[in-house]
Amino acid sequence: MVAVRQILIVAVDRCQLLDVAGPMDVFDAATRLTGDGGGYRVRVATVGGRDIRSDSGLRFGADVALERARGPLDTLLVAGGLASGRWCADQALLRHLGRLAGRAARIASVCSGAELLAAAGLLDRRRVTTHWARCDRLQRRYPLLNVQPDRIYVRDGNVATSAGVTAGMDLALALVEEDLGGEVARLAARWLVLYLRRPGGQSQFAGRFTPPDTRSAPLRVVVDAVTADPAADHRLDRLAAAASMSERHLARLFATELRTTPARFVERVRVESAREALEQGSTVDTAARHSGFSSAEVMRRAFLRVLGVGPADYRLRFTTAREAA
Repeated sequence: MVAVRQILIVAVDRCQLLDVAGPMDVFDAATRLTGDGGGYRVRVATVGGRDIRSDSGLRFGADVALERARGPLDTLLVAGGLASGRWCADQALLRHLGRLAGRAARIASVCSGAELLAAAGLLDRRRVTTHWARCDRLQRRYPLLNVQPDRIYVRDGNVATSAGVTAGMDLALALVEEDLGGEVARLAARWLVLYLRRPGGQSQFAGRFTPPDTRSAPLRVVVDAVTADPAADHRLDRLAAAASMSERHLARLFATELRTTPARFVERVRVESAREALEQGSTVDTAARHSGFSSAEVMRRAFLRVLGVGPADYRLRFTTAREAA
């Protein structure tokens, strides 16, 4: 008889519902497709085995109390949510995560579930990711981690972490492919109307770019000028003249305070401008001109560097129905 793989999903109060339900549906679809008694047995564990409420307000129950959960496990998966940071101070919860991780062949997280694994000391010196809005905080709080903010999911040995919400389903499909093979994963993705691998790579679509605050007043002049008019002439000599300093000194300030170069900063602001134009229904050529790119091809290369997807694909995904009509 084919062995059933044991998966335990740990959920805390105010979790993100899809962080739990998304992977569960993927594992369920894969189990139904095996048809030979194999697949997965998925259980949900909560503190005390109590019912919990998701961020969206849905109340649901647990299969087992976290304190009573036992191994061995094939996968320990921790779901995230807006309140995950609060749970990072619950030492009893963290001890149980550490106990169960020691009995699991692999550990995984969805979204801010990575914060709970990190607080339990289970991600030190690992490459990890989480929702784009929490990547900076995760890196600051746990400097031993190597946080990769542009990834949908990251595998590092027996540790797997994913970005937010639906990215947990991407990760679950990758685990199914590893466990049961590519054909089962492809069929499960087709049944759930998902991409087995998202077009345009495995990059997250981050939130709006906000120019950081700067200590240097001349640098602030440059940042404000670029942000106010992305399409203007922002070659290095022009920017240095606006800041009343040498090109070399301006480049040093960018490196020190913004951790980038003037050219890359201008490119990032222009990508943000073009991104907004595309979402409002502009054509690729119009968005390129509006944002200061010398051509649509130059803009395409910039989009691939910054967002991991070309502008035409971005427009298809993020143009509103009204604008696309």
